Amino acid sequence: MQNHQHPRVELDTINTWQAEGVVLLKGVFTPWIDSLASGVSTLMANPSQYGHARTVIPKDGSAPFFQDYCNWSRIPEFEAFVFQSPAAEIAAALMKSQTAKFFHDHVLVKQAGGSTITPWHHDQPYYCVHGQQNVSFWIPLDPVSEDISLRCIRGSHLWNDEFSPTRFNGTQLYQHKRFKDMPDIDGHQDKYDIVNWALEPGDAVAFHFRTLHGARGNHTANSRRVFSARWVGDDATFADRGGVTSPPFPELTLQDGEPLVSPLFPEVWPIK
Repeated sequence: MQNHQHPRVELDTINTWQAEGVVLLKGVFTPWIDSLASGVSTLMANPSQYGHARTVIPKDGSAPFFQDYCNWSRIPEFEAFVFQSPAAEIAAALMKSQTAKFFHDHVLVKQAGGSTITPWHHDQPYYCVHGQQNVSFWIPLDPVSEDISLRCIRGSHLWNDEFSPTRFNGTQLYQHKRFKDMPDIDGHQDKYDIVNWALEPGDAVAFHFRTLHGARGNHTANSRRVFSARWVGDDATFADRGGVTSPPFPELTLQDGEPLVSPLFPEVWPIK
C-alpha cells in the first residue's frame, strides 16, 4: 500500500469481513472524531434539502432522529475525512478492490431520549449501484452502549434475497414489487446471527451494502451521533431501480449497467 502512515488492515480482518459482511474496526478513526463532530454541528445548524426531508419526528413527542446525506462537498471537515483519512485505503483492502470511490456520506443523530427505531433493512436496494465490492463505515462520534448500537446479521450479505426498501418513517420507497418483504427478524432472533458492539469514538463498524442491519431507539440521556462513509470498488456499475433512489442523485445520466463514473463519486484510492 502506498501511504505508510495509514494503518494496515490485517488479513484476518479482511477475511472476516468477506465471510461475514460485518467487522469491528477499533480506533481506526480516532484522530478524525473532533473534526467530524464539528462538521456535524455545522450540518445540523444548516441542513441540506435532504436533511429536512429525512429527519424523523416521533409521534410520541420524543427527540427527533436527525439525518442528512451527500454533504461532503459543502462541509470542509467531511471533505477532509474523505480525501485525507485512511478510510479509502481501508475500504479498498476490505473490498479486495484496486480502487475505492467515495459513494456518499450519511449523518445519523439519534438525540437523547428519541424513540425512533431504525428498522431492519439492507442498503443495496436503496442505492443506484450494482456490485459486490462496497463497504459502509458506521463511525460513532459519541460512546455507544451495546443496546443502542448498530445491529447486523452476520452472513446476510451472501443471501440471494433483496428486501423491499422502506423509509425510516415506515413508507415504501418504490411502488413496484421487485423486492421481497423483510422477514420478522425481531420475532425470531434465535434464527439469525445478530452481532453488535459497544463502541467508542474512533471505532467503526464496517458492513456490506447487502448486510441486514438496524438499531433500537436511543433511551439514554446522551446523543448518539454517527457519521457514515460509504465506498464502492472496481465492479461498481449504475443501477436503475425503477424509481427515485436514496440518495437520489438526480444529476446522474448513466444507463443501467454502465460503470459508476462521475465527479459525484471521486476515486480516492489509490492516491494519485
